[in-house]
Order: sequence, then C-alpha cells, then structure tokens
Amino acid sequence: MALITTDAPGQTRAEGFALFALGFRPFFLAAGMFAAIYMGLWLAMLQGAVDAPGGLPTAAWHGHEMLFGFAAAVITGFLLTATQNWTGIPMPRGGPLAALFALWLAGRVLPWLPVPYSLVALVDLLFLPAVLVAVLRPVLKVKQTRNYAFSAMLLALTAANALFHAAALGLGPASASLGLGLALYFIVLMITLMGGRVIPYFTERRLNSVARKWTAVEWLAPATVVAVLAARLGNLDGVPFAFLAATAAVVHAIRLAGWQDRRLWQVPLLWVLHLGYGWIIVGFALDALNAAGLVPPFLALHAYAAGGIGVLTMGMMSRVSLGHTGRPLETPKIMPWAFALINLAAAVRVLGPLLLPAQTPLLHQAGGVLWMAAFAAFVAVYAPMLWRPRLDGKAG
Repeated sequence: MALITTDAPGQTRAEGFALFALGFRPFFLAAGMFAAIYMGLWLAMLQGAVDAPGGLPTAAWHGHEMLFGFAAAVITGFLLTATQNWTGIPMPRGGPLAALFALWLAGRVLPWLPVPYSLVALVDLLFLPAVLVAVLRPVLKVKQTRNYAFSAMLLALTAANALFHAAALGLGPASASLGLGLALYFIVLMITLMGGRVIPYFTERRLNSVARKWTAVEWLAPATVVAVLAARLGNLDGVPFAFLAATAAVVHAIRLAGWQDRRLWQVPLLWVLHLGYGWIIVGFALDALNAAGLVPPFLALHAYAAGGIGVLTMGMMSRVSLGHTGRPLETPKIMPWAFALINLAAAVRVLGPLLLPAQTPLLHQAGGVLWMAAFAAFVAVYAPMLWRPRLDGKAG
C-alpha cells in the first residue's frame, strides 16, 4: 500500500515504488532518458568519437533508434494507458509490464554487445507484436472498431522494422531507408489520429470551449497522410507529389485552426501540443517544397521527427503523466522552459539550415544539445512522479 505523507500544508507526496503500475510509467520515463542519452551518442558519432553499434551506418542507427526506440516507447506508454481508459479492461502491470519493458530495453542494449546481429534483429522485432497483443485483446473483447486502426499501424510499424533489419542482414532487396521512411510516415499518421482526439479534447476541458470540427476535414486529415505515404511507396515525385504534400499541409492547417482559442497560449500544457501538431504541417509543406526542388529533403524529415514527434510526445507525456498520477493539471515550473527548448531544437534543425546553409553541421550539433537539455529537464521533473504511487491512492 502506498504511504501518503505531507511535505507542507496543501502538499502531499506518495511513498513507495509504482513504476510498473501502468504502462505510461516505465515507457515515458525510459523515453525521456533514452532521448537525452541517445542524442548524446549521436552527437559523439557525428564527431567521430563513437561508432554506431552492430556495424550499422551512423545515420541508419540514428533513424532507427529515433523511431523504434524513442517514438515506439512513447506510443507504447500511451496505448497501454489509453486502451484501459477506452475499454475499461485492466492492462498489463507488475511482472507482465516489466517483461514487456525489458523486451524494449533489450532491443536498445543488445546492439552494443558482442552478439550476432540476427539476435539483435529478432529481439527488436518481437517488441511491437507483443505490444499489439496487449492492446488488441481488450479492444477485440469490447468490439471497439474505431480503435482497430492503432493495431493495424503497430503491424505496419513491425513490417517497416523488418525491412530495416532485413537490409542490415543483407537479406533480399529490402531497403533500410525504405523501412525508416515508412515508419516515419506511419508514426505521423498515428500522431494525426491521436492528436485529432486528444488535442481538441484537452483544449476543451481546460478552457471550457468547443473546438470546431468539420467532417470533411476529419476524413481528409488521415487520408492525406496515407496519400503522401502511398506516393512515397510509388516513388511519385515532382509536381504530383508536391501537390499531395501541399494539400496535406493545407488540410491539417485548417484542422489545427479549428482547435484554436487564444486563451490556450497562456497554458503551456496546451500550446506545446498545438505547436507539435504545427510541426507536422511544416513537414508536409517542406515535403512539397522539396518535390519542387526548392529545399533539401532532410528539412522535412527533421520537421516531422524533431518537431512533430519530439514536441508532441513531450507535451503528451507531460500532460498524461500529471493526470494519471492524480496531480493537478498545472504545468510544473521548469516545463515551459523545456517546451521552449524542444521547439527551439526543432527550429534550429529545420529552419536554421534554410537561413545559414553553410553552418548546417554546427546547427545539427546545437539542435542536439537543445534536445538533450529539454529531455533532461523532463526526466528531472517527471521521474519522481512516474516511479511513485498516485497522490490520490488509486491504482495505476
């Protein structure tokens, strides 16, 4: 049983260890720690001080761990927690949750050990299907068809990861870059689906407002992401791809505009989510400009990854962690600075090279340092919340 003690009048602190009480706890904490540590390793690799593990090219390792290490941990923590809310069925906790977390952790550690790469690939490939089983079982039990999409995307991410590892093992014509590209767009699709639910909901709850939604836009938002993904698969380029990407940017901009309330800019837990979604729109716009031959391709990639994934996941982890540990939904004092740093990191990586192309390597280093500082702040603030029991004494 958790022990609740009083630190000061009106303040309580839960004692005990609850890291494996619900899925968001270990995976959000690990995602924050991993984001800072892995970025430090990546910066060291750029300086030639460290080699990528497993004989992988450094850029391939960087992309894989960003998507299948960091982003997969956040997605897992969110889905394990949200599925319990959606279905009312308890999700893995205790030993089963610890075992699932150990599988994710093994996928991050094994590449650095003297083991065959085939073992590394096998362990890493087992993780997402294990998450799929945990999520799909309760969804099928209550027949929540609207949530089948997340299970389908976990399967798609597994296939993308298989493409990456097949290329690393030299099996067939599979391409590591194809696997990473597919994973990036599938995660963008997942973000637009999740974001479309939670961002307007959180905004309405906090501001007592009503978000504007248009049926056509709500259908077109995921459809345009799928269209851009299909165009990438079909190697569509030039004007046709530019048109699709520009259409996606416009549709998502309209969608985001419908959620706006000027009061949200006074609430860091809200504006960080809106800015994160905004980076996805920037990514589509840069994809269109790249297809027109106006900007290099890595700008869109960083807009999606450093901006959309980085900013939105930090905002989501921050808000969900407060709510599910029984705390008031008030932004901890350091976190507005962390939210500003993660957005600045994305801006330096994405917009910096447009303004100072000759300084791109230096800008990549600066963006990495800002990213590390932002996630170090997140871990410092949220680690005690994530390993201690809920303040209200409830389970989870």
